[in-house]
Amino acid sequence: MPHRITVLGAGYAGASAAGVLARHLHPDDFEITVVNAEPDFVERIRLHQLAAGRDLRRFGLAEMFAGTGIQLRVARVTAIDAGRRTVSAGDDQIGYDTLLYTLGSTIGEHGVPGVAEHAFDVAGRPAALRLRQRLADLPDGGSVLVVGGNLTGIEVATEIAECRPGLRVSLATSGELGGWLGPSGRRHLLGAFDRLGITVAQHTTVARVEPTGAVATDGTALSADVTVWAAGFAVHPIAAASGLAVESDGRITVDRMMRSVSHPDVYAAGDSAFVIGDNGQPLPMSCGSAGFTRMQATAAIIGDLTGQRIPKTSLAYLGNCISLGSRDAIFQTVDGAARSRSWALRGRPASLVKNFVLRGATWGISNPTYGLPARRRRLAKAPHRPVQPAVAD
Repeated sequence: MPHRITVLGAGYAGASAAGVLARHLHPDDFEITVVNAEPDFVERIRLHQLAAGRDLRRFGLAEMFAGTGIQLRVARVTAIDAGRRTVSAGDDQIGYDTLLYTLGSTIGEHGVPGVAEHAFDVAGRPAALRLRQRLADLPDGGSVLVVGGNLTGIEVATEIAECRPGLRVSLATSGELGGWLGPSGRRHLLGAFDRLGITVAQHTTVARVEPTGAVATDGTALSADVTVWAAGFAVHPIAAASGLAVESDGRITVDRMMRSVSHPDVYAAGDSAFVIGDNGQPLPMSCGSAGFTRMQATAAIIGDLTGQRIPKTSLAYLGNCISLGSRDAIFQTVDGAARSRSWALRGRPASLVKNFVLRGATWGISNPTYGLPARRRRLAKAPHRPVQPAVAD
């Protein structure tokens, strides 16, 4: 019977990982199944563009995986039984011998009342489409409040302001807008907000969301026709409920090879994994981290199952590339301690860099058979796995 590898999630980490595994493992020995809630690969870091009214290219997973031997199951994962090595997805129970968990993250409500009932978000394609329709229904002069001054909040606010110049866009952040950027990057960010006419409420923490906007902790009313919640992300609770060792935020605790520290037949990559980067700090939830952790996880799976040497891939944090509409951006590099450097690439050059990275990532995922080797590796007679520690009931 072939060794069953199940990949949960087909985002930037999962879809790419499945293609790499299919390229390097012999189909006679391995059966690769990808479980995803949607039939398409979703360019998540472009969802703010979709919400603002731009159209994105469709990437069907069935077409992408055609000819690779990868089996696609379109279903929402609801539970994992790590002891029995089964996954509940829709009405099915899917068994596995090796599991790669890449379910990513979703909106982080942080316990704020009214977010679920009254706020929109761009954490997934259905949510982005709901926001798109709501914005399309707004007449000129309508108001949009974006809550959150991180990368997602900045990109949502600038994209809406550029695509819908007739709307009044504001952003509320609990800190200083772009305070984590270097001096040149922050000056450029503030200039872009001024150019696009975006109003900023700094040092403003939202206490609750209402149908007519939000209310800050000091009682200040932030009126808006539409409130977009972009105040961070949270991982799905599935891992924490599965018996896997997780951190306090629910991310799976993994070793340097991206193996679960409690269940070495489970690997994690992307936003779902808690791993210490090469700079000695936990890698942040980001597309860049998804790429690096995916490379290490697939290398470890291939090595553990075929007896090959496992290369140690980079787990680096290089910086942030922030879109400010379609033709403007900031690429902020960081030093070894993850502190922003004083200089940043800005404007059109930074926008070109980001578009190149986005297109490169999507091309690699949508062409999983590229570089398919003539001879793929076979399952080792005695696959190497670290000894699994005892887990208390």
